[in-house]
Amino acid sequence: MIRLGRISYVNMAPVFYRVDAEIEEIQGVPTELNRMLLDGELDTAPISSIEYARNAAGLRLLPRLCVASEGAVDSIQLVTRVPLERVQNVAVTPESATSVALTKVLLPEAEQAPLEAYESGEAEAKLLIGDAALRSAFEDPTPHHDLGRLWLERTGLPMVFAVWACPEPLAEGLAELEDALVSSVRLARAEPEQLAYEAAERYGYPAGFLARYFEKLRYRFGPRERAGLYTFLELARDAGLLETVPELRFVQTAGAAVA
Repeated sequence: MIRLGRISYVNMAPVFYRVDAEIEEIQGVPTELNRMLLDGELDTAPISSIEYARNAAGLRLLPRLCVASEGAVDSIQLVTRVPLERVQNVAVTPESATSVALTKVLLPEAEQAPLEAYESGEAEAKLLIGDAALRSAFEDPTPHHDLGRLWLERTGLPMVFAVWACPEPLAEGLAELEDALVSSVRLARAEPEQLAYEAAERYGYPAGFLARYFEKLRYRFGPRERAGLYTFLELARDAGLLETVPELRFVQTAGAAVA
């Protein structure tokens, strides 16, 4: 049975909508899944793009799946008390490596601090991801800046937040698992109302809000997404966050792309 990591945020609902495969599902925030995968406790998981790049020598990727957006993503927000161009310190979440790196790429002059620095007034901005970012956009009138939108404005490309990585030696059955996950996303796209209803029951958000949110997410790891990933990794390298930009190495699978 494949040990499959699942990000514990609502953004995974389409991928896990109807997974027709024998799996052991293990949940965690992105940084927890990063550690578990690299420690050999998972056979595959969506892990932070930047952490994949830092450890690419021992990993392969599922070729058809990622977690991306082309523009606003809603669940990655920079909350700022001052205009964006005046931000000097950003308090960052400990839950996501890619979003922290993306913040550094987009705001290279801003220092980064623990999330508590925002509450104590030591930082003018804070980075939130996942369900905390979605809730904040509902509840906090402080200006929010969507990192997916800022990335698109800068590069004209999608932003790939996570890739589906597999540690070597590879587990048996990864090609079949990828087929099952791709099929789940396709069915979720074909049944958006049912997906939104079930996700609302599980995560506690209004179904209409989730339906709009899911439309902004992309799971297809196509040519534009790969170009966006390479661009992000190149800029992360230039910012001193990555030594080299690795070649993408894939698990050998077959099949058509996913939405």
